[in-house]
Amino acid sequence: MERRTIGAAALSVGAVGLGCMPMSWAYSTSRQRGDESVRAVHRALDLGVDLLDTADMYGPFTNELLVGRVLKERREDAFVSTKVGLLVGEQHIVANGRPGYVRRACDASLRRLQTDVIDLYQLHRADPEVPVEETWGAMAELVRAGKVRSLGLCAVGARGGRRSGARLHDTTIRQLERVQQVFPVSAVQAELSVWSPEALDALLPWCAARGVGFLAAMPLGNGFLTGTLTPGEGFEPDDMRARHPRFTAEMMAANQPIVAGLRRVAARHGPDVTPAQVALAWVLAQGDHVVPVPGTKRERWVTENAGAAGIRLTPEDLEAVAGLPGAQGSWE
Repeated sequence: MERRTIGAAALSVGAVGLGCMPMSWAYSTSRQRGDESVRAVHRALDLGVDLLDTADMYGPFTNELLVGRVLKERREDAFVSTKVGLLVGEQHIVANGRPGYVRRACDASLRRLQTDVIDLYQLHRADPEVPVEETWGAMAELVRAGKVRSLGLCAVGARGGRRSGARLHDTTIRQLERVQQVFPVSAVQAELSVWSPEALDALLPWCAARGVGFLAAMPLGNGFLTGTLTPGEGFEPDDMRARHPRFTAEMMAANQPIVAGLRRVAARHGPDVTPAQVALAWVLAQGDHVVPVPGTKRERWVTENAGAAGIRLTPEDLEAVAGLPGAQGSWE
């Protein structure tokens, strides 16, 4: 697996990461099996996919517990990324950035993950009631205490801004400028994919100019860009895609030309190359500081996603992807 270096702390990770959220949250509950997910994480580490991305809110808490089952045996093989700042209620999610809470949440994550240090601790969302500098300062204290190695920030506000056409990551960039004055940002996590390329406009260049790593969330478009989803097949009620306008049968059918274009590019690289691998290779081509973090819970897809690191898209390939139609349907 190709290695990539992110952040001022020169963190080395595999070029493709593993998003662990689908193993226990946000996607079809009936298909979530702990033992199968544990095997998927082991397979990832075997392939050099060592960046394991989780969060305390996923489950809540159960995702960290699952990852901890693997870390108990293979901590030295993994780069552990988890998040703080969001609390899950019965029907709502709220931000909590109070310094005392951040310290307690970190200790709880360490226990669930069965480790004594978190490689990358990310602020999931800033608390509107707490100056972000105070939250970030508490996170920086955790670095000085040896409980955390580096800090990251998750982007906010991108999807809601799509209606206005405004610069979608202005809020995140303002937050980044503020927290950089307190303690260095090692990585930013934000959505980036063939059908959601908005981070290319301002956020990705901001990171590149400052040596900040970029973790590309949802690089496979919540599964759409794999070409394995059938329009009209539907989703289980607890699957977040069941509520997304972009995943209605009509919109999925309308966006099939994007998948067809990825298939054409894949065919140039051999019969075994998939649209998902082309989609990930496109993300990798956006900069050496970019690491896609596709989420999955199955060994099969872990293996396929890891294979994308070996695909080098040609200028003609990149031109073909750039010429694909834009995605139809909003996220709101």
